[in-house]
Amino acid sequence: METSVRELKTHLSEYLRHVAAGEEVVVTSHGKPVARLTAVLPRALTDAEREAEAIAKLEALPWIRPGRGGKLMGSTRPMPAAGAGSTSEEIMAWLRD
Repeated sequence: METSVRELKTHLSEYLRHVAAGEEVVVTSHGKPVARLTAVLPRALTDAEREAEAIAKLEALPWIRPGRGGKLMGSTRPMPAAGAGSTSEEIMAWLRD
């Protein structure tokens, strides 16, 4: 679709509806193309945003409750190896920290 600057200014909302529907609008000035209007592509989410979105979806489920500790389950500390001399009390203490 092609339109002049004057026509675009007069009917901007109408042209924006066309662009939002996926059409491309070429804007001309004195018959020469000067701009192109296209829909904005959705921005890719960062890992942190995806994680926050996933947690929010889980918390919205009626059978999911947030933990009482206020911390995420993931930990950067290595877990004591079972059977490598660690007692169940030591493993439980590690989990509580």
